[in-house]
Amino acid sequence: MKINFFYDIHKKNAIVDTIVVEKRIKNLLRNEGKKLGEINITFTSNQRILEVNEKFLGHHYYTDVITFNYCVKNVITGDLLISIDQVEINARKYNFKFEKEILRVILHGVLHLVGYNDSSEEEIRMMRKKEDTYLCGL
Repeated sequence: MKINFFYDIHKKNAIVDTIVVEKRIKNLLRNEGKKLGEINITFTSNQRILEVNEKFLGHHYYTDVITFNYCVKNVITGDLLISIDQVEINARKYNFKFEKEILRVILHGVLHLVGYNDSSEEEIRMMRKKEDTYLCGL
């Protein structure tokens, strides 16, 4: 029952407030009726995200988060690989503070672990609604 944070990128703003992140993740899981197993969150670069995206998913583009789901029943376990570079780009693009955007991306990845997808327009709308709900802390 643990959330682990790893950094393979050395940028000053890559450091997140782990207490806030853990609180939001636990709140999300509690409200979704799930239990925390182990979630590993690794902050990385666009280059590493691209390498992983190509190797494991066959995608040839940058993304802000890649989620590897190892959940069993209601126990949420998985790895989130987050591109700090892409989060910075998105924060500027959407005029959000970096801290809010990184939290949104982390929650997005956890929502994937819980079982939400974003393949269709309807799923994207539901995912955004859930992100907004958990960003506000319910």
